[in-house]
Amino acid sequence: MGTVLEFQHISKYFPGVKALDDVSFQAFGGEVLAFLGENGAGKSTLLKTLNGDYQPTSGTYLLDGQEKHFKSPHQAIEEGVSIIYQERQILLELSVAENIYLGRMPSNSLGVINTAKANQMAQKIIDDFGLPIRPSEKVKNLSIAYQQMVEIMKAYSRENLKVIAFDEPTASLSDAEISSLFEIIRKLRDEGKIVLYVSHRMSEIRQITDKVAIFKDGRHVGIYETAKVTDAELIKLMVGRDLGDIYSSLDKEKEIGEVLLDVDNVSSDYVKPVSFQLHKGEVLGFSGLVGAGRTELMRAIIGADKRKSGTVTLNGKKIENRSPKDAMRNGIMLVPEDRKLQGLLGNLDVAGNIDIASLVQNSNAIGIINTKKEREMAEKGIKEFAIKTPSMNKKVLELSGGNQQKCIVARAVATSPQVLILDEPTKGIDVGAKSEFYEMICRFAKQGLGVILISSELPEVIGLSDRIIVMRSLEKSGEMLASEATEDKLLALGMEE
Repeated sequence: MGTVLEFQHISKYFPGVKALDDVSFQAFGGEVLAFLGENGAGKSTLLKTLNGDYQPTSGTYLLDGQEKHFKSPHQAIEEGVSIIYQERQILLELSVAENIYLGRMPSNSLGVINTAKANQMAQKIIDDFGLPIRPSEKVKNLSIAYQQMVEIMKAYSRENLKVIAFDEPTASLSDAEISSLFEIIRKLRDEGKIVLYVSHRMSEIRQITDKVAIFKDGRHVGIYETAKVTDAELIKLMVGRDLGDIYSSLDKEKEIGEVLLDVDNVSSDYVKPVSFQLHKGEVLGFSGLVGAGRTELMRAIIGADKRKSGTVTLNGKKIENRSPKDAMRNGIMLVPEDRKLQGLLGNLDVAGNIDIASLVQNSNAIGIINTKKEREMAEKGIKEFAIKTPSMNKKVLELSGGNQQKCIVARAVATSPQVLILDEPTKGIDVGAKSEFYEMICRFAKQGLGVILISSELPEVIGLSDRIIVMRSLEKSGEMLASEATEDKLLALGMEE
């Protein structure tokens, strides 16, 4: 019999929140078990109690029949348990090899590190993954996708590995990189490892998992064989209701007005010249593969990257965005793709994260902040965007991913923008929360905002957009009405020739 991981009556309470409620089930070696549930259902919290980030309020877990109580992730790793979280946990200033073998670098009898041997060992793993990166390359120079792969290779390299859990590992990966990752997961499964896989992408669940564990409101609903349950049945188990066709039920009726934003031949060091127009009340989708230049174009527009050429015109007036702060003052707000590094202020609470972009409008002439106005703005944001939190004073990092994202959107909308740029707004968000975001996007457009939607999910960009621009190789490769778009057409325009 292979490795067995057993959760026995695990509960975890935070002030005002019951994150896990009497969770019991088993996971077996040689299987890939998906964790599926809405954001806040308890999936990530269970992983954190497993590897020692959190201590359970009650209950125990057993590994091969032995009770375990890891006080830290390091202890868990020493016992063969590794968790790959959504947010990267690597050291950007170190090389690929140094990250993979951090704390385990090969050395001679005098304790002198053998960098050449570490690079050689890392190269073998890189070759297994089929990645075009060098072991000596600093991680900070890699794309987000490759940084994620480095973290996965770090866990893969451990000889004592018994349990490996992936928390939304493909959010920043291309199709080719996902295929490479899945090959590694299958290899781990075939070696008898326990593989836990958290994802909201049904296609991935179908492709890589053997069983699905459903979570709802902190409780474990049950385990089902992936091949024997439909997507509709899984969704109903997760959310307690039948969502039906998530796009056809949206209220997309609106009036698309005159040109709001005119981008003419804008380029930077990271994107070639691109031109497009955005109308009032329009949702303009941007499709393309990872690295196609979609995010880079938006960074050039808002001044996050220095513009090399081109002009940006808003409401018929040319504007100069030398920084995101200029863009905000001019009425353009970006909700970034990287929620942790570029969106959230982890040391602040929910209210602070919502209010931070509106300090000027919440202050008097001499800069004294009106705390009453701040509180009212936070309360409005929490109510308007249905942010699930016991208090506006709760640390934002203690919320689920979907509610963290709502805080960032609430912050952007609080500045009264004319143009709202949403970069992968539903990445790492469950299907139930996605429907809320979709309704939100439609509501913004009906209110007359110009919405730019960057999404790597083709059904999403087709289902929400009025018009779609496709990027390829750092430039615009095509444009079409969403009503004429198909996944095949978008892929054809987005693929390298």
